[in-house]
Amino acid sequence: MMRTSPAETKLVICVKHPFPLWNPPPEMAQRIRGRWPEIRVVHLPDYTNLERELPDTQIFVGYSLRPAQFALARDLRWIHSTAAGVGQLLFPELRESVIEVTNASGVHSIPIAEHVLGTLLALARRFQDCVRYQLQSMWAQQQLWAAPVRPRELRGQVMLFIGFGHIGRAVATIVKPIGARIRAVTRSGRGDGELAEKIFPATELHDALSGADFVILAAPETPETRGMMGAREFALMKPTAYFLNVARGALVDEPALIDALERRTIAGAALDVTSEEPLPPESPLWKLDNAFVTPHMSAVSEHLWDRQIDLLMENLERWFSGRELLNRVNFERGY
Repeated sequence: MMRTSPAETKLVICVKHPFPLWNPPPEMAQRIRGRWPEIRVVHLPDYTNLERELPDTQIFVGYSLRPAQFALARDLRWIHSTAAGVGQLLFPELRESVIEVTNASGVHSIPIAEHVLGTLLALARRFQDCVRYQLQSMWAQQQLWAAPVRPRELRGQVMLFIGFGHIGRAVATIVKPIGARIRAVTRSGRGDGELAEKIFPATELHDALSGADFVILAAPETPETRGMMGAREFALMKPTAYFLNVARGALVDEPALIDALERRTIAGAALDVTSEEPLPPESPLWKLDNAFVTPHMSAVSEHLWDRQIDLLMENLERWFSGRELLNRVNFERGY
């Protein structure tokens, strides 16, 4: 795809999300204009006027562009997604085009890694149960130790990462010094061998699950990964093992997970994402004492847009200088 010069470029920013943090702040457009005054930068607060702006747009910044809108963008050269997941963008018309697509992979790694660390500690030390006993004014030292799944150390525990990209590696970098044992499942069976003691190909997921104490799902959403954790997978986990999901709810067969939690065939689950968001009030996950639900907040950070804008600015520098873009999406892999 032929690239443009700043003077030839119109860049449209358009994200409208009910959670305000996910919406780009005015500083994004301001920094672009400050660096390249000749670029026409349009920052739309919602999708109302998007179709009017698309026909002469070369660069689109946002996480959603529907096929009908895409058809109007006749001069589009590059889409930069402000989300790491791009499944919503990979419709056939875009996949078959020569338009470059990049994503925000890596932007969320630090807060998600810290969120997972906090969750691992909470599960291992049974903090949820401690809070429940506190609300009953009950000194439950004996009850906690006599429970089927006792408080434990993270040292020596096998952490199995399903997906070992930016997020998986960031978590592993934090927990390995504690003494946790790191294993991973990747699409190809390759990955950072210095962080992980063993890396399984996706075809050996079942073998990997049986040896894990904590299973951390951090894979991208693709046709191959949707529903990858189901009844059979949960049945293969140890009854003392915990399941954590900071990827996407679509990767999990939620009724199968609920069944495993209700029958206590696994110790528990910590979910930052669910199949339907917001999680409906009638979902059993709210009331299960071995389910820990957080409202898709693992990526929440006061530094989010500093990192987002830095990534976009670096890629714009690369775009105008003819260099390789960071975080290019591979259409075949879907991420």
